Amino acid sequence: MKDSVTEEHLYLSFSHQYRDSVFPLHTSISLFLLSYCDCKLFKIFLVPTGENVDDQFVRKNLTGDLEVHLISRCQLPLVVQSCCLPAVVVKDGKFCRAGLSVVLRHIIQKTYEADPSRKDVSELLGFKKTCLKACAEVSQWTRLCEISIPLAVEGFLTASPEHCHTIPPDILQLERKLGEPVRVHNDDKIRRQKLQQQKAGARAAVPVFGKEATEEGKTVEIHERPLPSLELSVAFSKLLVQEVSDTVNRESAHIRRTKTSDLPLLDHVFAEGLYFTLADIVLFPCIHQFLVYSKKQGKNMVNLPLISSWYQRVQEVPGVKKAAGKCNMELLQLPELMSAPEDKLQDFSSVPVEVEEENEDSNFIGGPRPTMTKLMENGIEAKFSPHPCPSWTLDWTSLPSAVSPGEGKMSRDRALRKQQQLNNLVAAVTKLSKPGDVIVDFCSGGGHVGIVLAHMMPSCQVVLIENKELSLIRAKDRSDELGLDNIWFIQANMDYFNGTFNIGVALHACGVATDMVIEHCIKARAAFVVSPCCYGFIQNTVKFKYPRSHQFKEILSYKVFSMLSFALILGKQCMGLVDLDRAWAAEGRNYSVQVISMEPESCSPKNNMFVGIPT
Repeated sequence: MKDSVTEEHLYLSFSHQYRDSVFPLHTSISLFLLSYCDCKLFKIFLVPTGENVDDQFVRKNLTGDLEVHLISRCQLPLVVQSCCLPAVVVKDGKFCRAGLSVVLRHIIQKTYEADPSRKDVSELLGFKKTCLKACAEVSQWTRLCEISIPLAVEGFLTASPEHCHTIPPDILQLERKLGEPVRVHNDDKIRRQKLQQQKAGARAAVPVFGKEATEEGKTVEIHERPLPSLELSVAFSKLLVQEVSDTVNRESAHIRRTKTSDLPLLDHVFAEGLYFTLADIVLFPCIHQFLVYSKKQGKNMVNLPLISSWYQRVQEVPGVKKAAGKCNMELLQLPELMSAPEDKLQDFSSVPVEVEEENEDSNFIGGPRPTMTKLMENGIEAKFSPHPCPSWTLDWTSLPSAVSPGEGKMSRDRALRKQQQLNNLVAAVTKLSKPGDVIVDFCSGGGHVGIVLAHMMPSCQVVLIENKELSLIRAKDRSDELGLDNIWFIQANMDYFNGTFNIGVALHACGVATDMVIEHCIKARAAFVVSPCCYGFIQNTVKFKYPRSHQFKEILSYKVFSMLSFALILGKQCMGLVDLDRAWAAEGRNYSVQVISMEPESCSPKNNMFVGIPT
């Protein structure tokens, strides 16, 4: 174990206890991971959502061997008060990580950094360390694990008995996901091994853990039993840090010649495929509570054979039963659910999936030009307001080097263009701001916008929000070099920031992120200065549907509107129309919005900029 690890404070919300879990479930999940990792690197605080919480009762009954402290919301560091919990903050109170996935991934990384022998913990992040890294707004899988399943289970547990007869749709979606074919790195090799096993009629015998999980330096009870698939053999071999036997690895000539399209598909062993990952850690406490409550209500879980099998299988993973014991989870044994009669299985193809219904004009020929023509016929053309201060510029030569975007690996030409882009945003923010304002730099990346604003406006508080940890760390390093004390750094998805602010800024927010920023500003009744980017990535999501404005919706369907996003030759006009739709949508919610071209336009191919002010 490495010494002198900087202490960090972990803040978890606490609403109530139900049976053997702490609610909200995000807190139970966080405590379960801490127990699984045997992590003592964080000072843990529970933040009650109500009053009259018994400190001694919480410490004795809810948190196992973890030392916890109770703290009221008003006692939280200011940066944490602006975030949804769970959240982790470094002692200086300037750098905060918020949101379930971000916090859990950080716990894993810190555990492994402190003890590099814990490769089992590092493996939870999956192939290329990307498990649950994508934000919930763009990743359906992250959203299902991080948001939908916990909320569905909480709703299921608190619903009246007469409303608990049906399985929540999100649970059914997970069952369907577990039945989908698995795609993993190097799966061609594993699929050929599976084909060979099928042809040989073989069954793989792999070690399965008995009541005691494998622990350092301890003798454990291990016994073998036949498992029904090669997938299980591969999965548990990795958990045991060993290879699949040579007899399984060798392939005959006719197996090697088999086309990839003719190879058998792989089945799920764990939530993301063959290997035990953070997704299983997140889902396990949720599904446990769901199954416990269902059993108490006398419900037959025969319609969820895959979830039930997965739940049993996770219990066999080394360390899971021990972690569950620390968290006072009384695990169920459900052998009767492992082999449900086919005639009782639910047809999961009937589970509703969001489908975008289109009312298309069958005579309309798609493409950007016909789309633009259709809009022009209805009196709609791209509109650009004059730039309020086209010649305004910062005196970059007089600024400290750490303020300049040229710091780092950026080429000289690119740094110049970045400075020109920043001139436009800083000019607009300077005109809107007043002393004491809170300015939020959304999708801040390495902090090019936020650091300039914090340096130029010392009387304002600047908050940088970014999902990518390394980018935010680079930004904090630059800020520390400058000695800025009016700046916070929050690693989180936008939805986990709920602080009040006066101005929102974003430079080249990618695709739907532009609309997320504008929506966040509108909800806060804050002004915004936003430069969009990556129009080709605009797509309908759970929260955002296109077109955005009622004027465009009356003329274009989503499919026709999307033609504007992929135009290359007509880029400026098409981008202008997409942004006009965004501007009109904001104006429909009591904002005055201008769409401006940055000066000089050569500073970027994506040179549009919104300036929105609440009316």
